[in-house]
Amino acid sequence: MRPERKLLISIILIWLFNISGIIGILIGYESWFLPLTPFNLLLYLGLMIWNSRINKKLILALLIPFGIGMITEYLGVNYGLIFGNYQYGSNLGSKIFGVPWIIGINWALLVYCTAAISKKIHTSIVISSFIGAVLMVALDIIIEVSAPRFDFWEFERQIVPIQNYIGWVVVSFVAHFLFQKVYKTLQYTISVHIFIAIFIFFTTFLFY
Repeated sequence: MRPERKLLISIILIWLFNISGIIGILIGYESWFLPLTPFNLLLYLGLMIWNSRINKKLILALLIPFGIGMITEYLGVNYGLIFGNYQYGSNLGSKIFGVPWIIGINWALLVYCTAAISKKIHTSIVISSFIGAVLMVALDIIIEVSAPRFDFWEFERQIVPIQNYIGWVVVSFVAHFLFQKVYKTLQYTISVHIFIAIFIFFTTFLFY
């Protein structure tokens, strides 16, 4: 299949699932749509890989943020380190030592997308890694508002500590730097659509 056709199909699917999820939740079907979140993230990752150059470097590069994400989230959930004291709910699916495995997928997905965007802004790996980390933190700030409502996760006393955002900047920067060292041929267009789709989804629920 031609790359242009794959990209068009992928963009249609991203927005079809995203808009369907927003509408479904707004009209009262939260209990049906929210447990499908892991499937939605897997779809995004699958489409991203489908539109990329699939090779050993890509798999290795994605395993870096996946592993970093799972380890740091494990330390957070079980020991209150890095991000603060919080627990995951049920809508992100099955857990490994208290951390949903889909969270590792989410780290891999977001690092890829924000790396593709940040590398368009600046070619220096240090600066692009920092920009990518800032983009991830900006998205996290918005997601944190809806996370307890959607039974994704919740912080102790329902207060998100500053520690969480500092931890996100540091960990995201490290994940970005290592990811960008390994893999450099990133699919920009699909990354922008995925990032904006996630941004719009959670921004919608800041108001509804």
